[in-house]
Amino acid sequence: MLKIALLGFGVVGSGTAEVITENQDRIRRATGDGIEIKYILDLREFPDSPFADRIVHDYNIILNDPEVTLVAEMMGGSHPAYDFTKAALLAGKSVVTSNKEVVAKFGTELLQIADALGVYYLFEASVGGGIPILRAMAHDLASDRIMSVNGILNGTTNYILTRMVEDGISFEAALSEAQQKGYAERDPSADVDGHDAARKIVILCAMAYGVRYNPDEIPVQGIRTVKVEHVKLAAELGCAIKLIGHTAKDAQGKTQLWVAPCAVPNANPLSHIRDVFNGILTDTDMLGQTMFYGRGAGKLPTAGAVVSDMTDIATHPYDSAIAQHWVDGSVIELSDPALEISDYMVCCEGMATKLAEALGAAHFVGCSECGYSAMIVKNTTRKALDAALTSARACATIYRVVCVM
Repeated sequence: MLKIALLGFGVVGSGTAEVITENQDRIRRATGDGIEIKYILDLREFPDSPFADRIVHDYNIILNDPEVTLVAEMMGGSHPAYDFTKAALLAGKSVVTSNKEVVAKFGTELLQIADALGVYYLFEASVGGGIPILRAMAHDLASDRIMSVNGILNGTTNYILTRMVEDGISFEAALSEAQQKGYAERDPSADVDGHDAARKIVILCAMAYGVRYNPDEIPVQGIRTVKVEHVKLAAELGCAIKLIGHTAKDAQGKTQLWVAPCAVPNANPLSHIRDVFNGILTDTDMLGQTMFYGRGAGKLPTAGAVVSDMTDIATHPYDSAIAQHWVDGSVIELSDPALEISDYMVCCEGMATKLAEALGAAHFVGCSECGYSAMIVKNTTRKALDAALTSARACATIYRVVCVM
């Protein structure tokens, strides 16, 4: 019997306890044994919970119990989550987590400690909630060279953009609705400013290329500047505006890594992902493109991914040869997004037909009713576009076009 401790009994922590309880028979069949929750660490009491007798407030009780060989960290935030994770690994206990912030910021160090002590540090739930993307990258795509990863990684922003597309409401109105429905926090900045997606694409980049960059130091743009007029014109051009996390290798071997709202053509399956769902599109040299789709958050989907990591640990002895080994990317230069060649959608106030001619736009649409126009400029760079707009004394909002290969 695998004896574990849960750190945090909030949404994901309580969901994890529920999954273990409800699916114990399936877990036993998968592992040859079961999982027993011995402790739950939380500051609060839960007198009405069936797990009330397992609540503890002193982390040392868990650290000093040799029967507990696995800790599930679901506290959120950097501290004390990072400190507790590190202490558990140093005590020779494996750790699974849903905490994207800790993985993105401290994953390199924590993986090194785990490897040195022959224990696991697993974090399937940290990127796609219940979407099994990390396990697929680590195992199913292990023999392929990953060319690129593009993802809709934040359900809150995807919900907001979906409402803008389908119902023509403003960003502000869609955000207010998301908050009322509980999809967005009272302070939505982590979501709408792209920081949540940045942490997730940093983890995906590390999984793909073995280099972990600081999520606070990569280029990130959120969706506050997206106007409903841009969304409508993008649809006329056969695109949907989505917040995309992107990583790839360029021709010079530099890593591309950024988050930004992009125009996604209808031919790209990411354009059709709506509401709070997430989608991740990988492109590899052998398999080609593979789409991962599902609920990127939520109590039970995320908890299911946490428990899936537990069953992996219960059934596989630690193998350093197949473990994740990340390099710190602080001294490895990233590609400059402004110099990356792509197609771009340019949105302007007014009927900018002369600007479209000057830029050599391949497609142009205008709306006299809303007073905006948009165009597709092919095979250029953001730097060249900015220079052309400055020369023409034109103001515009620019969206990279994310195509399928």
